[in-house]
Amino acid sequence: VPDTESLAGAAQLHGGFAITHKPLADEGWAEVLRDGLTFDVRGLSGGPVATFDGIERFLGVQRSEIAGSSALLLLPGPHLAGAEHLLPVIRVACALLVALARIGSPKAICWNPAKSAVSPAIFEQAVLPWLDGGPFPALALVSLRLDAEGMLASEGLKFLIRQEFQLSDERGRGREHLSRVAIRLIDWLVAHGPVSKPVEAVLAGTGAVLLEAQGGARIVARCH
Repeated sequence: VPDTESLAGAAQLHGGFAITHKPLADEGWAEVLRDGLTFDVRGLSGGPVATFDGIERFLGVQRSEIAGSSALLLLPGPHLAGAEHLLPVIRVACALLVALARIGSPKAICWNPAKSAVSPAIFEQAVLPWLDGGPFPALALVSLRLDAEGMLASEGLKFLIRQEFQLSDERGRGREHLSRVAIRLIDWLVAHGPVSKPVEAVLAGTGAVLLEAQGGARIVARCH
C-alpha cells in the first residue's frame, strides 16, 4: 500500500491531481484535488488498514487475487456531501481512480455501488473514452446478473438514476443478446434519467426496448 509520499510523487509524475491536505503519516490519509473537487484517499500506509468488502462481481480479475488484500479508498470530500451521485462528480472520481491505479501495481479497481472488482486495464479502457465524450462505461460502473426470474438485472445503476432494471427478451435471443442490449440501455438511462411512465427506448444496433417503472425503484425492460 503506498504512503503519502508515494501519493505526492504520483501527483507530480502523472499529474491530473494535487494533494491539498496531508495529515500526519500515522493517520493514513490525504486530501486530493482535481478539477476543483476534493476527495479523501484513505488506507495509505502507516494508518488504519482498509479492506475490500461486499464485492460480488469480478471482471478481468479473480476473487482469489484480491482476497486478503489491502485497499485504498477514494471518498468524496465533505463539500461534496449529497453530490456524489452527480455525473460530473463521478467523472472526476473515475479520472482520479485511473491516476491512482498508476501507483504501484494494483490488482483491481472496485466500484462499491456495483459490488464489482475490475482489472485496472479494463477499467481504464472503459472509462477513458467516456471522459473524452464517448459512451458511459457500463462495464466498469454497473454489474449485470441473471436474477431468480431469469431476467438480466442491473446493480449499481441505482447510484446514478435511483433505479435498477430487469431486462427480458420476448424473442428469447439469449444471454449474449441481452448483455449487448443492457450495456446500451445503461447508456440510454444515464443520459435520459429515471423512468416514471412507459417509454420506448430506441437503442443503436439492438432495436427498441419498452420500459415501465414498477414501485419507483425498479424498471421492467422488454426487448421487442
